[in-house]
Amino acid sequence: MTTYAIGDVQGCYDSLRQLLDKIKFDPQQDQLWFAGDLINRGPQSLETLRFIIGLGDSARSVLGNHECHFLAVARGHKKAHRMDTFSDIINAEDSEQLIQWVRKQPFFYEDESLGYAMLHAGVPPQWSLGDTRQYAHELEAVIQGNDIDAFLASMYGNEPNQWDSALRGNDRFRFIINAFTRLRFCDKQGRLNLTEKGNIGTQASDLMPWFNAPNRKTLNHKIIFGHWSTLGVHQQNNATCLDGGCLWGGSLAAIKLDGSDEIISVDCERSVKPI
Repeated sequence: MTTYAIGDVQGCYDSLRQLLDKIKFDPQQDQLWFAGDLINRGPQSLETLRFIIGLGDSARSVLGNHECHFLAVARGHKKAHRMDTFSDIINAEDSEQLIQWVRKQPFFYEDESLGYAMLHAGVPPQWSLGDTRQYAHELEAVIQGNDIDAFLASMYGNEPNQWDSALRGNDRFRFIINAFTRLRFCDKQGRLNLTEKGNIGTQASDLMPWFNAPNRKTLNHKIIFGHWSTLGVHQQNNATCLDGGCLWGGSLAAIKLDGSDEIISVDCERSVKPI
């Protein structure tokens, strides 16, 4: 069996099928990990979601910011953005089943036997892998539980920007979800900056990519993530970004999780018009 992790698909279904053909994916023998943002902005969110659900145990996925935004819109806590492309999911006959599947996905996935872990965006430097696992479970309990609507109504925002184990309620969960689904840069104290979105070198001088932060507690663990299309496919400090910017005419990338860290990709046609 071979396991591959794949970056942000964002509804680019045709590119996903091309990539699976290129790696000769066999659902009877192989497994796929998806680093979140399966849907939205691309042309075929519904087809993508149904296909991945149909893979059953052959696929694992984590929640990205676009899935979280989708849940907020689907449950009436946010108006759809003009560039959102998940109305076909909300209007589908099986929309409730699709929404419930999204709710059940984790924010963090790991396989100790393979030696890899996966999340959508990043890990604050002050979190250990055990902390990351624990905080993911806390957030999943909210998304999957009866308090989901109260949280989704207050999910949006950039504060608090620094972790404190004493944080409680929606402030605690907002920090956790921002780390898992939005983090790119932080400062050396581990304060999150959620406004800088460019490639490395474009940020303010006091900021750095989360995976380059000093004394990062997850430095010795291989972490797969997506979310950062301006960074592109990038491997550094045991962290691999797989967001090749397929949506923007870049590539859709996979990494072979066999210790070789081999990257396989396909070129993509631009799926959205320039703003």
